[in-house]
Amino acid sequence: MIMFGHGIHICLILWLHSCFACNLLGDFGMPSSTEDGDIVVGGIFPVSNKQNHLSASFEKEPPDATCNGFDMRAFRWTQVMIFAINEINSDSTLLPNISLGYRIFDSCASPTNTLRAALTLLSDPNGDNSTVQCQPPVSALIAESGSSQSMALAGTFGPFNLPMVSYFSTCACLSDKSKYPTFFRTIPSDFHQAKALAFLVKRFGWEWIGTLQSDNDYGRNGLSAFMSEVKKLGVCIAFTGTVLRTYPQSKILEVVDMIKMSTVKVILAFVPEGDLYPVMKEIVRQNITGIQWIASEAWITAARPSTAEMFKSFGGTIGFSVRKMAIPKLQNFLTNISPYSNPGAAFVGRFWETLVGCKPFHHLSVSSNIPVCRGDETPDLTSVFFNVTQLRVSYNVYKAVYTIAHAIHQLIFCNWNSPREKCLNASQINPNLVTSQLRQVKFVDEFGETVFFDKNGDLPPSYDIINWQLRQGEVQHVTVGYFSTSAEAAYELVIREDDIRWSTGRVVPQAVCSELCPTGTRRAPIKGRPSCCFDCVPCADGTITNQTGALDCTPCPEEYWSNEERSRHTPLVRANNAELSALLLFSLFLCFLCPLTFIAQPTAWSCMLRHTAFAVTFALCISCVLGKTLVVITAFRATLPGATKFGPVQQRVIVYSCTVVQVFICILWLTITPPYPQKRHNNRKIIVECNTGSDTAFYAVLGYIGFLAGICLVLAFLARKLPDNFNEAKFITFSMLVFCAVWITFIPAYVSSPGKYTVAVEIFAILSSAFGLLVCIFAPKCYIIIFHSEKNTRQHVMGKVPKTAL
Repeated sequence: MIMFGHGIHICLILWLHSCFACNLLGDFGMPSSTEDGDIVVGGIFPVSNKQNHLSASFEKEPPDATCNGFDMRAFRWTQVMIFAINEINSDSTLLPNISLGYRIFDSCASPTNTLRAALTLLSDPNGDNSTVQCQPPVSALIAESGSSQSMALAGTFGPFNLPMVSYFSTCACLSDKSKYPTFFRTIPSDFHQAKALAFLVKRFGWEWIGTLQSDNDYGRNGLSAFMSEVKKLGVCIAFTGTVLRTYPQSKILEVVDMIKMSTVKVILAFVPEGDLYPVMKEIVRQNITGIQWIASEAWITAARPSTAEMFKSFGGTIGFSVRKMAIPKLQNFLTNISPYSNPGAAFVGRFWETLVGCKPFHHLSVSSNIPVCRGDETPDLTSVFFNVTQLRVSYNVYKAVYTIAHAIHQLIFCNWNSPREKCLNASQINPNLVTSQLRQVKFVDEFGETVFFDKNGDLPPSYDIINWQLRQGEVQHVTVGYFSTSAEAAYELVIREDDIRWSTGRVVPQAVCSELCPTGTRRAPIKGRPSCCFDCVPCADGTITNQTGALDCTPCPEEYWSNEERSRHTPLVRANNAELSALLLFSLFLCFLCPLTFIAQPTAWSCMLRHTAFAVTFALCISCVLGKTLVVITAFRATLPGATKFGPVQQRVIVYSCTVVQVFICILWLTITPPYPQKRHNNRKIIVECNTGSDTAFYAVLGYIGFLAGICLVLAFLARKLPDNFNEAKFITFSMLVFCAVWITFIPAYVSSPGKYTVAVEIFAILSSAFGLLVCIFAPKCYIIIFHSEKNTRQHVMGKVPKTAL
């Protein structure tokens, strides 16, 4: 009895389920573009850019979802689907006497709204529950552009065998037939795009790059596949930024700041256009330039960012896109779109508002701040919307419609011996049959392309390589090569490098963390940094390297020893400006010789020589220091727009012109009132000394030296915190402090010292200031070269090594 009771209970549940399973319980109130037919195909497209936030209280029925933004490209996809269906219906051979209908919905580029659209598609539009088996009113679905949206749909409909053909979802995860058995697509998988991008990076020797990913399945899975590929090639990823169109501005600024602070010159953005656009606008606003961008297929040919304004920061972008195709017949169809010829058509009012700039009078629900149309407006036919010569994703939509039509054709006209004899009626077509036939479909379209799906439901990989170039004020997507599989199933990358315009012009951008180590040095890893970042350490005594980029130094053969020039080309020495340093050392050498002119009995020649030689040599010395200070400042301003170049010619001009001024003062001094020897009687002693001839001239030469030293001190002090661990400015600041301290105390000591002590004070001032310059400027560098050669690297010189690594 118990078992019998359970059996009745189960039967009752099944009866109730069969009676009420197909009742329409609700409606999301979503706008749609609909046309009835014998067989209906569903379509879901991101006509709106973004879904507005919904706050669910779980206390009452939530309001209908609202969306904003209008995507002209996605709207064209909907029209291509309608055009292809109309073309098939007018074809007397493909599906004769059978009409295809459609129901098209807006996903708002949101997975949740995509599911709303899908559930609406699966519900009978009239709420009819007459069919016992509850077959869905659509036999196949064309959706979606985003991989996350397609994953939500494919995961939901897979168990029910409803086939869906995507035109723009590229995530490699969708090739998993155990999870998504009814998913097909007319665009190659990111499995192939990741390999194509890795081939591109390897081709141009880029080893140090940044990456951006979208915070969804497309970005995360695509970038993960790319990173797996380039890891095999030894490429290092400097950073990974994450973006999404719904992120607040604060997160957008974090990503932009990350780009600004990084040293990378090449960045890959594996992001859909809608998610990347807010970041692109901020990059342009902050005038961040000089970066070579690599684009995924999701934004490389998008129209919205392809403007002259964006080109300032994104010019030269290179990336992969699906092959283009021209559909000439489509243009007439697009130009006939009008809200007046079909007032009830969904999305057409928003299209007219965007393209024409006014709202049709029977679409007054559209944005209220836009004027109402008079009725005689015409669209701008030069708009990219009407260009049907370079269709890429639109052609994928076109192929998706035709694959479904050919699958239905094979089901209905399956008797090859009698092509007009039907095997099935249109009413017998169900999603399960269409799914099984899609796995076998293969045909050549009217453009000569063979269309078929592999075992994973994917098309064979075939990409164009696109380069952003500015021509006549407009951004052009120029094809500069292709990537595909050869007859032997091997990947083939073909690039016409001469046709590419990079962000750097015609010069291929460099993307390395560390430059190749010169001869005489070896690579040394930096703790906490990727393998692409390394120091160049001079070889130890008794070892050498005769090639650049060496990993280790080679011991010298017996009876040989490494020469002393192994440190000659190290980063510290190269950064020290050889010409100015040599001239400074020469002038210091002359300064040390100056006290010799104070020895022995003064003569007319020695009196003139001691003061003028001191004046000129110290002017030359301080001029060299001033030149080194200006080199440091201009070196760190060189990357700024409009920065002045300060090369060897400018350095020589500064040094010699500053010295010539002092020479001119000395010539005037010697011509008008030259120094001369004089005898002075003091306490039965005769003191022979030099008279300056003119105190004004003497203090003029001292004042000029003090003026140069003051300029050096101020400039060096202002530049002391520039990011350079061996910054000249820090040492110049100390040397000028010593120099100024010596000569400021010299003046009162010189005036108050009698007789021979005056000479002693002057000699002391000359030697102490010269020693101060020598020790403060050159001693720290010699210390590093001799005792800490591991710090004699480019990273340490530029101050780019983390403190933990120091």
